[in-house]
Amino acid sequence: MNAVMFKTPLAIAITAAGVALSGAASADSHGLEQRLAELEARIAAAEQRADAAEQRAAIAEAEADGRLSADEFEARLARVERQASGEEGFSFNAYARSGLLLGEDGKSLPGGPYVTPAGPLGGAVGRLGNEGDTYVEGIFNYRMRYDNGARAHYRMMLADSVSTSNDWTADESNLNVRQVYAEFSDLPSFTGVFENASIWAGKRFDRDNFDIHWIDSDFIFLAGTGAGIYDMQLAENWTSNLSLYGRSFSDFDIIGSEDPGSTDSLILTSNNYVGNWQFMVSGLSAADNDERDIEVGQTAADSGFHTMVAYHGDSFFGLAEGNFKAALIHGQGLGAEAKVLGADGSLTDDAQATRLGLYGTTYLAPNWRVAPSILAETSRDRYVQGDEFNWAGLNVRLANELTENFEMQYEASYQYMDLDQGAGGNAVKGDFGKFTLAPTFKPQVGGFWQRPEIRLFASYTDWSEELNEYGGSFGEDGFTGGQWSFGVQTEVWF
Repeated sequence: MNAVMFKTPLAIAITAAGVALSGAASADSHGLEQRLAELEARIAAAEQRADAAEQRAAIAEAEADGRLSADEFEARLARVERQASGEEGFSFNAYARSGLLLGEDGKSLPGGPYVTPAGPLGGAVGRLGNEGDTYVEGIFNYRMRYDNGARAHYRMMLADSVSTSNDWTADESNLNVRQVYAEFSDLPSFTGVFENASIWAGKRFDRDNFDIHWIDSDFIFLAGTGAGIYDMQLAENWTSNLSLYGRSFSDFDIIGSEDPGSTDSLILTSNNYVGNWQFMVSGLSAADNDERDIEVGQTAADSGFHTMVAYHGDSFFGLAEGNFKAALIHGQGLGAEAKVLGADGSLTDDAQATRLGLYGTTYLAPNWRVAPSILAETSRDRYVQGDEFNWAGLNVRLANELTENFEMQYEASYQYMDLDQGAGGNAVKGDFGKFTLAPTFKPQVGGFWQRPEIRLFASYTDWSEELNEYGGSFGEDGFTGGQWSFGVQTEVWF
């Protein structure tokens, strides 16, 4: 794919933004939407208060009838108050997406943000009009507030992912418990630097992971089973988290043995916040992983380190209202898997990786919003001494809010890659580009984080012919580049 081909969709997006800047509607509709949202929140709060009032009345009646002692009456009444304020009780959160992705011939196509040859290395591309799977997360929470002020939070998260379009998918279900943990906070015996700290143990995603939603890529994904402490106040403007996570490397070949090996990957992390800055350092260890049978003359890493410096901005790169995040990551040994810490046991002792990621969101005009992002990585000595993997991607999501319930979304995505053999396919070098138009319906427009929504989409995807030599999906019949795809998708979170 030559450079001219990809400049076209970017030019379309930039031109559309310029037209909007010169002739966009006023911000009155946003003010109305904001007032409606506030009204809805007040109605929900009133319903909660009414429910709490009914419970108070029932408790008072029980106390008057002698069915409750004075202490029981006070305890139950206090619990109702905590539940009404949201401090105690059950809650449910969810994320889900489900869609149909078809090629020009009416057949399903490979897709997803990790579809390119750089995908196995974390090289994600734009996900709009590029997903044909069904993925769902259900998060169950129960919170308690005790008489001494202490709080407890229990969470369990179920998730499933399938690629078939059938209604019954038990044969290929990936149903999994992804999180189950307990967290305690506001403990009255905690003082000094621990006064506002919380402790947790179990299986979980780290609280402070953050991502680029439009390409479905975390900057950092720290997860597993372990324990930790959040929000130690080390100085007036400095809080710190400390955690130990365990993951597993299992069923790998051991040098000179016919039996499969296994070991635990342990990640000790110190995560520090000073103002808008985040400084993170991790040490990794996997005992006996150096016995793994990899390339002749190579030794798998049994340790490593990982560092990240990030900035969480409260404006759009200082140019306009909005937000941005930027992170620079470096890792060696087991830490050379820059995103999912402790997930790759095949890295060599000398493996090194450096990654840059950033994104921002802002309104270009009252009804036009834009979210550009960049993700790039260079790594070497990753799986074999002297290998080198380089990739970089630019993605731009643009949306035009046309009515209270309808918007047009546009996405242009480009990725360059120069990859040695060893990341799951053959050595290749080339470009990938995608442009998507997506008419989108939603209960209420207003910002990139407003869900649920239902999208129709049409995407044009092209890539360098050489990439078809990589293997996997690329080069298959009907998936060789220069093609249109079509589909429909819903995305929900709350």
